[in-house]
Amino acid sequence: MALRVLVTCPPMLGMIETFRPLIEAKGMELSAPNVVQTLSVGELIELVPQHDGWIIGDDPATREVFAAGRNGRLKAAVKWGIGVDNVDFAACRDLGIPIANTPNMFGGEVADMAVGYVIGLARETFVIDREVRKGKWPKPSGISLAGKIVALIGFGDIGRNTAKRLAAAGMHIVAYDPAVSDVQGQESVTMAVWPKRLEEADFIVVTCALTSSSFHMINKESLLRAKPGVRIVNVGRGPVIEELALIEALQSEKVHSAALDVFEQEPLPADSPLRHHQRCIFGSHNASNTTDAVDRTSRIAIHKLCEFMGCL
Repeated sequence: MALRVLVTCPPMLGMIETFRPLIEAKGMELSAPNVVQTLSVGELIELVPQHDGWIIGDDPATREVFAAGRNGRLKAAVKWGIGVDNVDFAACRDLGIPIANTPNMFGGEVADMAVGYVIGLARETFVIDREVRKGKWPKPSGISLAGKIVALIGFGDIGRNTAKRLAAAGMHIVAYDPAVSDVQGQESVTMAVWPKRLEEADFIVVTCALTSSSFHMINKESLLRAKPGVRIVNVGRGPVIEELALIEALQSEKVHSAALDVFEQEPLPADSPLRHHQRCIFGSHNASNTTDAVDRTSRIAIHKLCEFMGCL
């Protein structure tokens, strides 16, 4: 019986015909369901046990799902990409399921989007675009980047790449990351302990992973401490920001504007109050999605899965 591989990662699925020959050349069968963002626990419990390998996206890869998989055919899994907050690695260890992720894949790509969002908020390009489409000719006065201070939450691969790009624009970065103390080679970066110096920041840029310590780091208390008119960018994980607190801060104009590639609930619910705020730019958890990045990450994910399952 041929090994069967389930792929539930939307960026990889978007280019799946590129990878199908690679998977099939290893003697494996590919399952590529239609996934908008994630499958539900119920859907995964139905699908995962039918497969020997699983390349995971942002799905709820819970203990319940892995237990169902272990009781079926599941032999190994790979989390596509960097973030692992949705995957119960402890359950995999307990159940004897080999698993890995693909770290340090998207630092440049996500940093590019973070800087794009910073520029969009600084120069209000989103306002101009919307108004020109209506037949108007707006000329909002933005703010310059040079000399502005960025509170950068997270100084891993994405954070370091973001800092390099922002420094090139003449910005000064105050970085927050309890796992990092060395900023050698980045003269425009100083480290601080959250939330010290937050009141100095013109921008808050989130690039960190979701952990117990980063959950709701940006909340009502920290937003009260922030500078009036601060601009916020999130290309990390949605729950780093407490959305209700952000909505209140947007309403009071304590926060000037926000660019969010990620949300507490994804896709963004149709009734989310965020949709009513015109000074927001929304993404679709897509900052890492370039053909180049998807290609190299998917090939690494396939290779790791093959290593686990002995089909190299």
